[in-house]
Amino acid sequence: MNIRLLLVDDNTLFRKGLTALLAQQADLAMVGDLASGREATQACISLEPDVVVMDIRLAEGSGFDVVSLLKRRQTQVRILILTGSRTEEHVSAALRLGVDGYVLKDASLEELLIAIRSVARGKKYLSPDVSGHVVESFLHPEQANGKSSQLDQLTTRERGILRLIAEGRTNRSAAEFLCVSPKTVEKHRASLMQKLGLRNAAEMTLMAMEMGLIERPQSFVRLMGGATDPT
Repeated sequence: MNIRLLLVDDNTLFRKGLTALLAQQADLAMVGDLASGREATQACISLEPDVVVMDIRLAEGSGFDVVSLLKRRQTQVRILILTGSRTEEHVSAALRLGVDGYVLKDASLEELLIAIRSVARGKKYLSPDVSGHVVESFLHPEQANGKSSQLDQLTTRERGILRLIAEGRTNRSAAEFLCVSPKTVEKHRASLMQKLGLRNAAEMTLMAMEMGLIERPQSFVRLMGGATDPT
């Protein structure tokens, strides 16, 4: 019986190339490849995939939101995260949401195939590098407690705004992205800065990097130059 696969990744070249490779496997059936999480949640109803292979960094929102929604509405679907992020925060968040597997994008095709087939059979799969981080965090929780406790202070909205500002968005741009007013963003921004003891956007960027919310902020060089971002 073929494993029905749905691939979700906003990098078109990567997505199409991987789709072509996976389609060559006799036991895999590609039912679709999509760019956004919004499309994925709708497609899971009509395409009925057995396994969804997806990144957590999507152009339209966070992959974590998609995972949370699918795990509530499509409980039979297995979710395999395929991402470049190996931060403890992302791995822990994914596991808490109930993902069935977590594979890094620098993995070999053979490893990815093993992961897909494993989760399709109801097993869990973690890339060796990722599982090492998880074990290390378990053995030495005191090293991760500081960042986790800081992140736990923030509401979901505050975390989202911290990530957007750290990625280089102004208050106005973040408001447009979240479909809220600039004043709402200003309010949450002031609150999270007070909670974390931050003074400016440069410190927000550094904190977001330490928490694993972002990896390569486009605005980092500009912010570290001391410029004050416009609102």
